[in-house]
Amino acid sequence: MLELLPPPPTDPLWDLTEEFGTDVRPERLNLVLGVYRDDTGRTPVMAAVREAEIRLAHRSDSKEYRGLSGNLAFNEAMLGLVLGTAGPSDRAAAVQTVAGTGALRLLADLVCRTRPGCTVWISDPAYVNHRPILEAAGLKVRTYGRRDAERGFDTAAMLADLSGAARHDVVLLQGSCHNPTGVDPSREDWEALAAMAARDGWVPFVDLAYHGLGDGLEADLWPTRMLAERVPEMLVAVSCSKNFGLYSDRTGCAIVLGASRAAVRHAETALQNVARTLYSMPPEHGAALVTTILGDEGLRAAWRAELEDMRGRIGANRSDLCAQLDSLGWTGQARALARQKGMFSMLPFTPQQMLRLRREFAVYGTTGGRINIAGLAGHQVPRLAHAIGAVLGGE
Repeated sequence: MLELLPPPPTDPLWDLTEEFGTDVRPERLNLVLGVYRDDTGRTPVMAAVREAEIRLAHRSDSKEYRGLSGNLAFNEAMLGLVLGTAGPSDRAAAVQTVAGTGALRLLADLVCRTRPGCTVWISDPAYVNHRPILEAAGLKVRTYGRRDAERGFDTAAMLADLSGAARHDVVLLQGSCHNPTGVDPSREDWEALAAMAARDGWVPFVDLAYHGLGDGLEADLWPTRMLAERVPEMLVAVSCSKNFGLYSDRTGCAIVLGASRAAVRHAETALQNVARTLYSMPPEHGAALVTTILGDEGLRAAWRAELEDMRGRIGANRSDLCAQLDSLGWTGQARALARQKGMFSMLPFTPQQMLRLRREFAVYGTTGGRINIAGLAGHQVPRLAHAIGAVLGGE
């Protein structure tokens, strides 16, 4: 059987990560994977998470199954966090998933079951796993928007392209801190998207993975909450990997909003059925941690303060990198990077330039030009700026 399997494609991000692992140069920089690192190069356990783990260790007395929807208290807490006043209501339901990736897949399967002939629109460029997840669920995929060398992503092109989305199509939108470009629609653009969705009848599918790391938690959640108030149906995939630091605990949820209680309950049952065939039930530990944090006033405040500190450090890295590039004479490129936000920045580089950045300067980013600003230590910024400047100048 196995000898009949054709050579499968490998994952480009993990290929680069493996290459980094074999690189013996001490100055090498791993800016490939989207993980937050502090100035020592560690991905720390957040203080609020550590305290929640201590509390769970003292009170946990069973490892019994939670059920197909996972931790129900976690689901209610996530509805409240993500949707605010549009949260726990007859219009919304949540199912715990295996991280944000699991939420994307569950919701993609839901779309395929309910609208098998529809098209799902994704951004161009998009998060590297969006298209594979959607196509694995059997969906047709089209793209909107185009990469712009100066701005990173052209939101005007996005609005123009989506004017061609058909009724009952689905449009995948990143709720904040666009991956890979770091460029989000303006508030006016978001409101135009909401009006277009309500008028043309397509369904927003929001991927929410970086809230809290861009303009702040409430500001980053505003587009999702605004859409929830203005469209009859919406899907939201939520990850707790980045803003709770629960990367390996694989914690997330799938949220559905509908026009009626009956429609939402049917969707919730459909998601449970999909989960049953994929992995049965999600892991409990990360969901229990998030529930403990969001349910305790002190822990919630501590988590938000630490999240804000993380956001500040990412912003400082980006500002420092821009200042360094500006001092080297690359003012236009510095201004373009300054307009970006969140964990990632998009360099105006070709795949060949990214290869040169990797081979000559030991700086690892994706082939498409994305680098993880959140993975930098402060003292590494000048060397990164020099490497980028050298490649820009063709030295």
